[in-house]
Amino acid sequence: PIFGSLFTVLRSKEPHAPTAQLFKDRLRGFFKVWDDALAKQKCCAGGEVTIAGFGAFSARTRAARMGVNPQKPSERMQIPEVRVPKFKAGQNLKKALKSK
Repeated sequence: PIFGSLFTVLRSKEPHAPTAQLFKDRLRGFFKVWDDALAKQKCCAGGEVTIAGFGAFSARTRAARMGVNPQKPSERMQIPEVRVPKFKAGQNLKKALKSK
C-alpha cells in the first residue's frame, strides 16, 4: 500500500503535459510520503527500505572515533557514535550508470 501511494502522488491526472509547478508539487508529495511512511518506520527500526531496480536505503551506526579540531589542528577531539543513512544501488541503476 505504501508504494502504491508513492506512485499515485507522482501520477498526473491532468490531460495536458504537467507544468513545472505541478511536477514540484508531486515531487514534494512523494518525499512527504517517503519521509512519513518509509524512512521513519523502517530505517529507524533497523530495517531496510528497498525500491526495486533503484536501490536500498538503511541506517547504520558509525563508531566513535578520535578526530582533529578544525579550529585548533593541534588539538584532538572525540567524535561521538552516530547513526547515518546508507544507500546500496540496485542492478538497474548500476547498469544505467555504466551505459552512459
